[in-house]
Amino acid sequence: MLYVIIGIILVILLASIKQIDEYERGVLFSFGKYKKTLTPGWKIVLPIIQSYKKIDIRTKVVDVPEQDAITRDNVSIRINAVVYYKIFDASMAILEVENFYYAVSQLAQTTMRNAVGEVSLDELLSEREKISQKICEIIDKATDPWGIKVENVELKDVSLPEEMKRVIARVAEAEREKQAVITKSVGEIEASNNLAIAANKLNENPVAVHLRTLETINDLSSDQSNTIIFALPIDVLKSFDTYNKKNEREKN
Repeated sequence: MLYVIIGIILVILLASIKQIDEYERGVLFSFGKYKKTLTPGWKIVLPIIQSYKKIDIRTKVVDVPEQDAITRDNVSIRINAVVYYKIFDASMAILEVENFYYAVSQLAQTTMRNAVGEVSLDELLSEREKISQKICEIIDKATDPWGIKVENVELKDVSLPEEMKRVIARVAEAEREKQAVITKSVGEIEASNNLAIAANKLNENPVAVHLRTLETINDLSSDQSNTIIFALPIDVLKSFDTYNKKNEREKN
């Protein structure tokens, strides 16, 4: 009889030994009431009168599925995200919420749709990091009573309707054409200013005009298919006449 009692005690003791790994915490209940949080190691949990639940305190990832949302400027989009969170109080995660994983997922979906509805499409596409940070702060504040710390939220993809993609493409093309016209006009202004400066310089010295004319003719003559009709300036003829008269006077 004694051996039977000892055997029963040994079986109960062996069944009472529970292992809590380093990345886990155990929430212990005695007679259905919360008693304490178990730290890593071997712990004694008495059968029948006590029970416990293990909680993984490592960083968890919630893949928020695609959600239909409408931006502030009434553009329908589909958006998804990833939420990274960690449990900092295992007892609160068990006592304050029924299923913390499902709760975080649903809260993230609702918050994401609300945040998208407060911004325009341009803001959503250009300030994605800022919007992600805002969503993270809202979710983190709501999950604090559950013993959960939201570490980060990343918007993965923003899907636009095909019609909106074509509109954005046309807007981008028009913007590029506008920039090209502006660049060309600025270039023409600079060119005209430089031509005006060059004209003033040439006007100060008539000989420079003739040299520039001869240089231009030389450039044209490099192509033998060109036929050049050159109007000789009167000033050049006068210079030749003056030169001839001077030679005649010297001979006489």
